[in-house]
Amino acid sequence: MVDLPLKRLVVIIWVLGIGSGWAITAAAAPAYGTRLPEKFHLVVGGQTHAVLNRGLEDAHGEMSSLQHFLLLSFGITDWLSLDLKGGAGDIEQDPDNGNKIQYPAFVGGGYGFRVRLYNEERIKAVFGFQHISIHPYSVFIGNTKNKAVLDDWQFSLLGSYDLKWFTPYLGAKWSRMDYIHWAEDFRKRKQSDSDNSAGLIAGMDIPFGFAEGKRTWINVEGQFLDSQAVAVSVNYQF
Repeated sequence: MVDLPLKRLVVIIWVLGIGSGWAITAAAAPAYGTRLPEKFHLVVGGQTHAVLNRGLEDAHGEMSSLQHFLLLSFGITDWLSLDLKGGAGDIEQDPDNGNKIQYPAFVGGGYGFRVRLYNEERIKAVFGFQHISIHPYSVFIGNTKNKAVLDDWQFSLLGSYDLKWFTPYLGAKWSRMDYIHWAEDFRKRKQSDSDNSAGLIAGMDIPFGFAEGKRTWINVEGQFLDSQAVAVSVNYQF
């Protein structure tokens, strides 16, 4: 068995530590970073996405969510990828006036795409769109059935620079995350705060393993300003 190089092990531990810090101090759909699958190749991964705080309009307070997904990304061309995900997630909504509602985790999923706009040696630029929908279990408050859906939309523009041991990226995003609530048959869409739709994304891809092309990597990403969120995934390209 070949030992993982010490430098790379240090980088992985350091980046995971940074990701934990983002989770404590840093919501929208993860942007996946700037590494796209090669043409006609498939990337499979596992991801955890924690939305710690997303403000809602008016007196609807804020919401949070913990989500776990299986990721599938397919390279349609060398510069265009289709991104799919499926899994489960919960919702917690805390209004300014009233009681907090916690919806236990159930089914969730999403889709999106990424387009590579620039690719020159170590520098890449990628535009992306991502959507996530979470459908947790309904809950009863007294005799009233409460149902909820989290609806998350995001456009992003990222730039990255390959530092060999890892690839940091930074970018901007516009996002919207709505809380759709049913009290029995009465439905109301409670939108995220429109004054906080623009945000920042900071993340890293850390390759590891010994296969040619380093087909396995960890992605860590934090999101700021419009929301507080962090995502961590492990990915492999076939």
